[in-house]
Amino acid sequence: MQMSDTRQIAATPAEVYAALLSPEVLEACVPGAQDVTGSPEEGFEATVVQKVGPVKATFKGAVTLSDMVPNESLTISGEGKGGAAGFAKGGAEVRMVAKDGGTELSYDVEAKVGGKLAQLGSRIIDGFAKKMADQFFSNLQSTLEGPAAEGEALAEDASEEEKKGWLKRLTGKS
Repeated sequence: MQMSDTRQIAATPAEVYAALLSPEVLEACVPGAQDVTGSPEEGFEATVVQKVGPVKATFKGAVTLSDMVPNESLTISGEGKGGAAGFAKGGAEVRMVAKDGGTELSYDVEAKVGGKLAQLGSRIIDGFAKKMADQFFSNLQSTLEGPAAEGEALAEDASEEEKKGWLKRLTGKS
């Protein structure tokens, strides 16, 4: 399964890049993530609980970052084993370009599954993989732009200091 998409994020490429390197942000953004630990240099360990069609599984796996060009691009690769449910592995090539006062983030995702999960059929798997990728990047966007519960105007009206404060709290960095 392969897919590509682009989205505009109201944060600088440096802020987006820093967020993608933070285990706290990854844990907040990966749908179903229960625990993400590690570092960009050593890789991350993750526990993710997901339901794909009728199959619910806890995946334990590793995420590695490679081809890292600060504030421009990186490749995220992951592989998880879900016991009897099977395995899932995939990756995303992520690119960031400064555009319209923010960042245009584009990504190409590839995912593969095996075991019981593979028996569900490609339509279910492809739909699930697309939903996971969309949810991850939507979560990343809301994490960086701040809460939109009170309306988009709230995030747009936030000062640069408030945005930096949100990012600092989420990533532990300034």
